[in-house]
Amino acid sequence: MQTVTKVVVDAMGGDNAPMEVVKGAVDAVSSRSDIKVFLVGQEEAVQEELKKYQYLADQIEVIDAPEVIEMAEPPVQAIRTKKQSSIVVGMNMVKQKEADAFVSAGSSGAVLVGGQTIVGRIRGIKRTPLAPIIPTESGRSLLIDCGANVDARPEHLVQFAKMGSVYMENVIGVKNPRVAIVNIGAEEEKGNALVKETFPLLRECKDINFVGSIEAREIPHGGADVIVCEAFVGNVILKLYEGLSATLISVIKGGLMSTTKSKIGAALALPALKKTLKSFASDEYGGAPLLGLNGLVVKTHGSSKAREITNSIYQCVTFREQKINEIIKEKITDSEENN
Repeated sequence: MQTVTKVVVDAMGGDNAPMEVVKGAVDAVSSRSDIKVFLVGQEEAVQEELKKYQYLADQIEVIDAPEVIEMAEPPVQAIRTKKQSSIVVGMNMVKQKEADAFVSAGSSGAVLVGGQTIVGRIRGIKRTPLAPIIPTESGRSLLIDCGANVDARPEHLVQFAKMGSVYMENVIGVKNPRVAIVNIGAEEEKGNALVKETFPLLRECKDINFVGSIEAREIPHGGADVIVCEAFVGNVILKLYEGLSATLISVIKGGLMSTTKSKIGAALALPALKKTLKSFASDEYGGAPLLGLNGLVVKTHGSSKAREITNSIYQCVTFREQKINEIIKEKITDSEENN
């Protein structure tokens, strides 16, 4: 009998909700029969969007959540007061085991707070990091943490490294993933106090493949598979990465269209160029999982279109099938309790 992964999707989250969110959900169930999506949001608006599509009725269910948490709202207050919001209702479904995962393009702060306070951490996990996949010259890497813990301690970064290794090996399929800590130089004695304290702890970990420090310029070349840092540094890296990628694509397109000769050359190069640029599109990899929770929470970009929502739903299926939470508990929390 086929096992179905149940994914709650925040239909009201993000700049393009509910239109693109609903389309992404429909696209996901249209190509796979092992998924059921719960679209949580203002029922009338969601149903109106669903009328545009054909899909198997038993694969999509609408859950009414009349309240919406806006991007600018204080996250803690919003989670406490808006009990009928799509984020709170959706996360409670994961907490109560009515669903396997929750996906949202909504308020990052509210998703982080809700994940911690509603879904809750796995016992023994000290902090839960956001871990997006980023494209590199040689494939892709996991950046952990990119926004959840700006005041992390060394023991937190060690757990990030272990969780990141589990995710890369079991979800992405990278065997014995290389782990590196972001630093301003390759030498062990370089870095701020956090990096200097964390480096020897990572080196002593026998259950990760620690390769030392990585400088920011080596990240796009694929210098490591799991890139460890606290959230302030990670968020700066991620935003610069996204901004520079978009700028380069715009400049390249502008240059190719600047003269008649370049337009002819562009026509010849277009198929190869599209294939190359596609690998650097953020919507190809789904969202950033919040690792270490009792259920899966995935945060996608606020500007997410349907494709990113679809891929985030697929990401949830792989996460459940590979039993990531069970492996994290076994390899990280149980081993630490026995030390």
